[in-house]
Amino acid sequence: MIAYLITITILVCVAALVGLALNLQWGLAGLVNFGVVGFVAIGAYAAALLAPEIGWLPAMAVSAALSAAFSAGLALLAIRLEENYLAIVTIGFGEVVRLVILNEPWLTNGALGIADIPRPFAALGDAVGGDAVFLVFAVALVALAFVTLEGMARSPFGRALRAIRDDATVTSALGKNVFALRVRAFAVGGAVMGIAGALHAYYLTYIDPGQFTPIVTAYAFMAVIAGGRGSNVGLLVGAGSIMALLEGTRFLKDFITVIDGVQLSALRLGLIGVGIVLLLILRPQGLAPEPRRRTSDVLPDRTTRS
Repeated sequence: MIAYLITITILVCVAALVGLALNLQWGLAGLVNFGVVGFVAIGAYAAALLAPEIGWLPAMAVSAALSAAFSAGLALLAIRLEENYLAIVTIGFGEVVRLVILNEPWLTNGALGIADIPRPFAALGDAVGGDAVFLVFAVALVALAFVTLEGMARSPFGRALRAIRDDATVTSALGKNVFALRVRAFAVGGAVMGIAGALHAYYLTYIDPGQFTPIVTAYAFMAVIAGGRGSNVGLLVGAGSIMALLEGTRFLKDFITVIDGVQLSALRLGLIGVGIVLLLILRPQGLAPEPRRRTSDVLPDRTTRS
């Protein structure tokens, strides 16, 4: 039971990293990214290929940098597009990444995937002990990402991204470089997705193209919507809630014995969909919505005492 809870918590950490990155791109900057899974896959495969050669920590850093570079490159090409067209481009990018890792066995081993990926801290104890240390590492990564991105959200950079999200034309008229700010937001989000992919690969020690399907992107959007778009605290709540639903519905097989595994899988996804719809109806702002910023939070107090 302890091993199962550790596994679930680590998977929540991976989902939280992906969600935090998407919350910066879409929740804060208003940039629709339906290619989330592509950036996660880039991070995972880069870590899997490089870790045996240069060590797991440098490989994770390279994964973040590589994913950020692809994010920045895609942003430079497509960020000026309207929201609908940007969504189409990012969907295409995710599919291109999937096809490359599936059909280039000289690089990714194709459909067979990559096995024997070195796991950090595996030598520190038995299976449970090593996983517990890995869990501490994963939680520390989420905490670091949360503090960094929350600091960005509260900085002038974050306030400019909110202004762009609300009205890019007015923001540009006020002298802000909308294009550069959007590229930076996309690149930072891509870096965090790369770290999430590396963490995923290190924990499972095996990856294949079947692990990187569009459902990864769907879960990330569910987490952001459930928690509250633009709220990093809400994202953590949303990611935990989505994973709790996903794992909790696994036990339906103990109560519903008249359906097979395929039908149960469809039922689980249906229940999650119903939950999201009810949440949007009953609490459209999310479980922990983005706090409203006041002028006093931004400008210094100019009042003088008489």
